[in-house]
This record gives sequence, C-alpha cells and structure tokens, in this order.
Amino acid sequence: MTALPNEEQHLEEMARDVLSSDGGHITFFDLSWEDVIIPKILSNLTLKELFTFRCCSQTTKRLVELALEKLGEIDFAGNNSVNIDHTFKVLGENCKRLENLQLARCNWMTDDLLLPILARNKHLKIVNLNECVNITPLALQPIIIECKDLRVLKLSKCQWLTTGAVDALTLHQSNLEEFDISHCAAIGERCLIIFFRKLNKLTVLSLANTLSVTDQVLIQIANYCRALEHINLVGCAAISDFGIHALSNYCQRLQSLFIRHCPRVTERSLGPLRKRVFIDRPNHLDFNQNDFYPSDFLIY
Repeated sequence: MTALPNEEQHLEEMARDVLSSDGGHITFFDLSWEDVIIPKILSNLTLKELFTFRCCSQTTKRLVELALEKLGEIDFAGNNSVNIDHTFKVLGENCKRLENLQLARCNWMTDDLLLPILARNKHLKIVNLNECVNITPLALQPIIIECKDLRVLKLSKCQWLTTGAVDALTLHQSNLEEFDISHCAAIGERCLIIFFRKLNKLTVLSLANTLSVTDQVLIQIANYCRALEHINLVGCAAISDFGIHALSNYCQRLQSLFIRHCPRVTERSLGPLRKRVFIDRPNHLDFNQNDFYPSDFLIY
C-alpha cells in the first residue's frame, strides 16, 4: 500500500487523536456551526424544515436561531395556513439581516406582528405588502424612515394607505426603483404630483385603478421619472392622450404600457408608441365615435 503524503498522514493522526480523547465519538454538533453547519447544511433547508429541526432539542433550537439571524429573505406571499402567525413571530425575534420581505395576501398580518421584524431589519431592499388588509399606516413608519436601502415597495389594494403616508415617503424615500399603489383609493392627486418629483430612479410603476391619477400626474412622471421602463395604468379613467403623449416624449426607456379600460386614451397617442413599446390594448383601426373627447383638439 502506498504511503500517504505527509499532510494527509498528519490529518489522519489528528483525527485518531480526537477520536481517542472523546471516547471514540464525534457528533454532528462538533462541526463548526458558523463555517459548516449553517452555511453548508441549514442554508439548503426550507423554512418548514428549519422549524422542524428547531423542535428537536435545545441545541437545535439555538442552532436554528443562529441560522435565522443570517436569513436574507422571507417569502410568505399567499400563505395563510394555521399557526403561520406564530412562525412569523419567531422570525421577528431572530431575523436581523433581511433584505427581501414578501408578505402579499397575508390576511393574518397585523401591526403587532410586523413592527418587531421591521425594527430589527433596517436594510430591507424589497417589501411586498400587497393586499395586507389588516395592518395600518403605523406599520409603514419604520419602513419609510429607517429602511434607507429600500428599492421596491408594493402596497396594492392597501385601502389603509393614506395621503399622509405618501407624503412621508416623499420626505424619506427617493431611491425607489419599483412602486405599486394599485387600487389605493385614499391617495390624492396633489400628493402624487409632489411624490413623483423625487423618483428619478423609478423603473417599474403600477397605478392601476387609482382614480386620483390624472394627466397632471402623468406629466410629473414623464418629467421626473425618465428611467421608467414599465407602467400599469389599467382603469385610470381620468387620463387622456395628453398624459400618454408626455410619457411617450420623455420616457424613452419605456418598454411596456398597460392601458386597458382608459376610455379617453386613443390611438392618437398609442399609435406612435406601438413601434417601440408593448401595449396591452389591441389596435382598433376603425374610428369609434365613443372615443371622441374635447381633449382630442389639444395641440401637443
């Protein structure tokens, strides 16, 4: 048998020494937690598997808690299973390095559950609260004021979102790249006009079925959000060709425009855009007298 190289032989002798000093037994927990168990093993487990492992003993409980401290993402979107709120409470007590928080359609979410995890995670970049109907503007305060790295904020169908909350966003958040306030009825036109003046990094915007979106709002978006690539204006009945022309002229990076159920928007503004932008509304070549509005006579 060929002799082992010196280094391998040395390692083999060290292993024998460890075995003999410990009665011949090495356990899983003797492995380095920071260098091996957490990054190489626990990082590959699902959250459900981590919580199952956590229940095995006091040692596994502590080990999993250390793993949760390093967790970068929580995705509970649409998860309304039994006792999910208790799971989230444990996460709120341990997670400290979250960057991505996905909580869309979590009907169980309340301020009391959300605020602790926000207090411990001030480097959040993505927060999705779409259709979280049981929280209040109070839960937004730490996101608005403390999360200076925030890039994506989704608040679709959050009827609790107020003009005051948007005004606070205007004061503290100017680096948003994606913003969604679809179906938010309580927001006024004035605060949107002021808000969009600060978002020159915005690339994705959803304002679907937000009645306060007018041509004046679109003009502000066109003037100040020139990096815009995708915009959803479905159901914004107050906008017309005037606002769409502004987007067309100034948002040269625009790639998609969702414009269904906007009766005052016609092919006069959409036609030129179709050459370079995806538009969700089909092109109707036949003139429809119902498309006639006084704004058709405006000179752009």
